[in-house]
Amino acid sequence: MKKQIFAVCDLEADYARNFMEYLNRRNNLPFEVQAFTSVESLVAYAQKTHVELLLISVDAMCREVRELDIGKVVILTEGSRPEELDMYAEVYKYQSSAEIIREVMACYGEERDVFPIQSPALKKKTEFLGVYSPLGRCLQTSFAWTLAQILSEERAVLYLNMEEYSGFEELMHQKFSCTLSDLLYYVRQKSPGIILKLNSMIQNVGKLDFVPPVQLPEDIRETAWKDWEYLFQELLLHGSYDVIVVDMGNGTEELFQLLELCKFIYMPVCTDLISQSKLQQFENFLDTRGYSHLLEKTVKMSLPFCETSGNADYPESLIWSPLGNYVRELLGKETSHEQ
Repeated sequence: MKKQIFAVCDLEADYARNFMEYLNRRNNLPFEVQAFTSVESLVAYAQKTHVELLLISVDAMCREVRELDIGKVVILTEGSRPEELDMYAEVYKYQSSAEIIREVMACYGEERDVFPIQSPALKKKTEFLGVYSPLGRCLQTSFAWTLAQILSEERAVLYLNMEEYSGFEELMHQKFSCTLSDLLYYVRQKSPGIILKLNSMIQNVGKLDFVPPVQLPEDIRETAWKDWEYLFQELLLHGSYDVIVVDMGNGTEELFQLLELCKFIYMPVCTDLISQSKLQQFENFLDTRGYSHLLEKTVKMSLPFCETSGNADYPESLIWSPLGNYVRELLGKETSHEQ
């Protein structure tokens, strides 16, 4: 069973080509994407192959397209459209490709209770990588950002920050309309199509996808483990990611069960006496609770100093910093060890 088809049709060849280039970089989309620059080629294709989702420019929409059996049609407008197209959802054409995709996925998810599931033969094996330290001020989030971005150069990666205070909006000088709080609301309701809702919230740094973190700490503290478990199961069953990097804080219920899911646990540490004492207390606590085996897959790291800046592109600059060099070397060692 193949992925369902997401078709894009725009008569402006340059626009269609640039949009398709962006979609090709988004290798986590839950659809197979096909692009068309003429109505004739779209109609010929759709008569032979079912198109589940169609994004089509207003000037390409016509009677022949309306007569096709298409699951969901979204109109790409330039600010206005004819009255006969009022029955269709619309998105504005001249905005970022990322924002267009978020809006299209939101439109599709509003009417679809069933997610386009991949068959077991096509489903990727998803790895969870945890980043956690019982210490503070140890470059945990900077490392997680760097790790996720470097991995995303060759794989489909999602970064999830589960800290109570992430500071993302302040760091990026950007207000996010949807955050992990919204996704957790749908999770608690056991709403269908969680992955579609997630895709409507995704933001990007380079090739890396991330869900903007919560702004209210209670949204982390008051989320039960069963809800996190449900979200992760949805990501495993229906998601299209190779790797999910989970940046964890101490406010998560059943933290150790979350750590159990991870292939590796990356733990930034400090070498001073107080930090080492705190780390020893944490390891003693693991042993008391019966989780000492987690230390076997824990990678402890003393990270190189990383200068901070007030620029919104700070996360992207990390991959070319000494921390980026450290992560590349670390990943190279792990690959050699696994082989």
